[in-house]
Amino acid sequence: MSTETLAPQDAKHQPLTGADKLAQDAATAAQVRRLANHPDVVALRVEKVRTQIDAVIWLGIFLGLAFTMVNVQSFAAAGAATWSAGWLAGWLLDPMVSLVLVAVLRAEQVTARYQVETGAWAHRTKWFAFLATYVMNTWKSWTHLDVAGVVLHSVPPVLVFLAAETAPVLRDKLTEAVMAAAGTAFTGEQPATASAAAPAAPLEDSAGETPAPVVRPRRRPARKPAAKPARKLRGDYLADARAAWAPGIEITPAWVRSVCPEISRGTSKNVADDLIAETARPAALPVPADQSVTVDVEEAA
Repeated sequence: MSTETLAPQDAKHQPLTGADKLAQDAATAAQVRRLANHPDVVALRVEKVRTQIDAVIWLGIFLGLAFTMVNVQSFAAAGAATWSAGWLAGWLLDPMVSLVLVAVLRAEQVTARYQVETGAWAHRTKWFAFLATYVMNTWKSWTHLDVAGVVLHSVPPVLVFLAAETAPVLRDKLTEAVMAAAGTAFTGEQPATASAAAPAAPLEDSAGETPAPVVRPRRRPARKPAAKPARKLRGDYLADARAAWAPGIEITPAWVRSVCPEISRGTSKNVADDLIAETARPAALPVPADQSVTVDVEEAA
């Protein structure tokens, strides 16, 4: 009995054409790309990268602090005999500074994850710990003008300081990457680097029915700040006061402020003076229409 090679068939046991295979491949590729850009998948990948970065940075910080410990102890002991009280107390100085620095960095590790500012005192503490470690580390080299010693003992504390300042920035950028992925998924926009692809065909479940598409909430557009009202000038206040004034009302700066509550005291006095001048000015008498004006030509000459 010979075995015949069967061509690929669909659910209706009909051979698939080349176009059908390409359509299936396109649908599979679109589904994989859509799932790869899902915010949860992106967040999981970012968390793995964040863990690796934190581990490497912490390793570098601890190695740098361990290197500086010996120099700081030698600086604090100041030639005390080995195993004496002064010699033993010198080993406490560097851990005291390092533990405070590590505590601040650990707090920033959490706050940077949620993009929360730690404040000025955290930065001041890091700067003080760095300067104290640097000075105690390089003091002997500076006093002896040992350039090689200054360079050697400057690299570890400076590197620790740079790592302490860079780590929160990197964590903040990783958080922004997760938020950007979530915003792209909610708004339905494709990333700028992603190429346009054909829409994926709907998948069928085991019962042969097409599941309803998942509707994701869209981000509300940012509200534009309300336009600030135009600034009123002195003439505008004068017009308001002129419209509110009536015969019998005493014009004072206090009355002007009651009419225009937003006016300043100095402007209210100026507006009151202008309005008093206007009301005190006598009105021009009208000339009757039937009265003609005779001009003596000879007198005019």
